[in-house]
Amino acid sequence: MNWISNYVRPKINSLFSRREVPENLWTKCPECGTMLFHRELAMNLHVCSNCDHHMAITPRDRFKSLFDLGIFTEVKVPEPVVDPLQFRDQKKYTDRLKAAQKASGEKEAMLVAEGEVGRTPIVAVAQDFSFIAGSMSMFVGNAIIAAAERAVKLKRPLVLFAASGGARMQEGILSLMQMPRTTVAVQMLREANLPYIVVLTHPTTGGVTASYAMLGDVQIAEPNALICFAGPRVIEQTIREKLPEGFQKAEYLLDHGMLDRVTHRKNMRDELITIIRMLMGQSPAIKGDLPAPGTPDVPEIQAAQ
Repeated sequence: MNWISNYVRPKINSLFSRREVPENLWTKCPECGTMLFHRELAMNLHVCSNCDHHMAITPRDRFKSLFDLGIFTEVKVPEPVVDPLQFRDQKKYTDRLKAAQKASGEKEAMLVAEGEVGRTPIVAVAQDFSFIAGSMSMFVGNAIIAAAERAVKLKRPLVLFAASGGARMQEGILSLMQMPRTTVAVQMLREANLPYIVVLTHPTTGGVTASYAMLGDVQIAEPNALICFAGPRVIEQTIREKLPEGFQKAEYLLDHGMLDRVTHRKNMRDELITIIRMLMGQSPAIKGDLPAPGTPDVPEIQAAQ
């Protein structure tokens, strides 16, 4: 056995050989183009450290940064009929669902949870834009109704994080029927005198904006979020006029009375604690006495050898 050729040389070659970098190690900011390291981005709540652009964040990561110590319990949502219209375009609807479930790791586009925020029990709902653009399906309607019923039963406020491209076309009229269903769910909270707080994230559009996303007692939005029914490009093509700068963005809507607050994601938890305690008739929170939020999970990513 030649020790130098069989052991030393391969070892040296492995040290100096080029390693492939995994694609998910860095994320490019869609606003400014800065390359962001995955650990820093997760710790910064998926907000660009260069331009402050708020990127999409999964419901689980959002809840971990919202609830005390990152602890929450999922609320069960009734399962609707899968593919009721037997819809097919370039792919079967069932195949699209399976692909979205595999990519996101979630069952559907909405997650319902309960826990404490600043030692105040709440029920929270969040949409996942990565799951078929957070589109409003029968499951989403069932999720909001389940959240409202749970909030009424436990006498807790409901906080909803909206992020959607609108109704899910693969479910047709059954998707559109979730607009009146979710409106009735919001009315249940009103009749029970429970706060309903909506946080609008980028983007919130279509039938979601035309229903539960704009019915909150308090309407908050993240910076620069697109909030509309029809998008600005569709409106410009229809009326054949140039729209004002920043039209349908959160700051524009705040200036025109459509929103109550535009709040940075880092400050969202404190803002919600203040509003929830005020609406529930509780004394103001003492910051130093509040439990810390959870820290985001940052998976280890090994470079390919």
